[in-house]
Amino acid sequence: MIIFQTMEMTDTQILSHFKSTPPSIEERMAAGKALRTEFPRIEQGEYVPAANRADPVSVLEEQGKTRLEELIPIRYARMLTSPFAFLRGSAAIMAADLAAGPRPTGIKVQACGDMHVANFGVFASAERNLVFGINDFDETLPGPWEWDMKRLTASIVASGRFLGASKRLCKEGVMAAVKSYRNRMHEYAGMGYLNLWYATIKEADILKAVSGSAQKGAIRLMGKARERTHMQVLGKLTDLVDAQYRLRENAPFIVREKRTNDGRPIEEALGLFLESYFQSLADGRKTLLKNYRITDVVRKVVGVGSVGTRCWVVFLTGNHADDPLFLQIKEAQPSVLEPYVSKSIYSNQGQRVVIGQRLLQAAPDIFLGWFRLGGMDFYVRQLRDMKGGVEFDPKKVKIENLDQYSSLCGWALALAHAKSGDAAMIAGYCGNSDELDQAMVNFAFAYADQTERDFKALAAAARQGRIKVAEAADG
Repeated sequence: MIIFQTMEMTDTQILSHFKSTPPSIEERMAAGKALRTEFPRIEQGEYVPAANRADPVSVLEEQGKTRLEELIPIRYARMLTSPFAFLRGSAAIMAADLAAGPRPTGIKVQACGDMHVANFGVFASAERNLVFGINDFDETLPGPWEWDMKRLTASIVASGRFLGASKRLCKEGVMAAVKSYRNRMHEYAGMGYLNLWYATIKEADILKAVSGSAQKGAIRLMGKARERTHMQVLGKLTDLVDAQYRLRENAPFIVREKRTNDGRPIEEALGLFLESYFQSLADGRKTLLKNYRITDVVRKVVGVGSVGTRCWVVFLTGNHADDPLFLQIKEAQPSVLEPYVSKSIYSNQGQRVVIGQRLLQAAPDIFLGWFRLGGMDFYVRQLRDMKGGVEFDPKKVKIENLDQYSSLCGWALALAHAKSGDAAMIAGYCGNSDELDQAMVNFAFAYADQTERDFKALAAAARQGRIKVAEAADG
């Protein structure tokens, strides 16, 4: 539970907190239930565009001012592949819409900030077990729990439409996600905090939660994830050049540059990166990383909404050629939630991302760290470590399993929120009926319609020459 931010409290205040008597589970659930009077659950389903709503294209253009100009056309190309892709890339637009909507209940969690169905997957714990959870945390910041829920449900409808689902299937997907969230939150409300902190959605849990073709698909997905190791990256992203592995270029998506964007030689930048990044690691991780040596580095275009931010892949080699390590260095800019909630207590945006991930993800990457270079903030993680996710391709996805997958997403979101917020209060507000589920259905369809309008606005801007769109979205 986010009880206090230590950077904002004195030693006396912290001691007083730990000596105080906290409210009981029943009292906190009652407090959450009482909020329904001021914030009726049915009102969560309301979405009406604000009269002064900003032009969505202008919002994206404003974001582009802090990004690499030559990559912005790739971002637009990726967003214009479908309204669902647009939703994935328009977290800033939706954050403004959510802030202009009904007042939040006041129950805060460590919000993901960019919650959607493609932001979940399986990944390896430190014990090399596969777990299911949230993947990306670029926008994480303490904020309203319901904003994550609303973005998730809107993405269920947007992705369902893209994949060819009927209105009924989309509705069932939303209902399944919210019901799963409610039920799991009630479960987490009564758990001990240590048990909750260590809780994960394990492979066996996934297989128990789904059935039929969804279970077969989960088995295939996890099988592929086990193969997505650093050795697999070595074979996929490198070539053997003069008896040494080198990262493969694929301009403009993967390029090898001699200097950073501020004119600094890459070698100099890497030295500064390692010096600063090391300070964010625990001593044990430092000892492990010191065994590796840098072999190569390239700049890589990643994601949808992230396109244009600086991202680098560092290839390191350890004990021998078959001991590779691939680290991803990703620029961290202020969260899209920041204009509407409290500013992050961390001056380094990379640290904000890493701390948020550690709060929300049960088994975070052992190499997570952060640094600042050239006035910009970055965080570091492994490029690939037994990671896998659903491919949102109409040719590959069995759309009839949308409800089962959505239920898993609702479960993972509940676990993340319970780790960082007050599960009992949220459970008390959500209740046991399907009133919140029905409200979220209304919101999800209304916002999916808004997303389609915004998608058309971006497409019109491309036709009119207002924005430049790359010929190819992927390399």
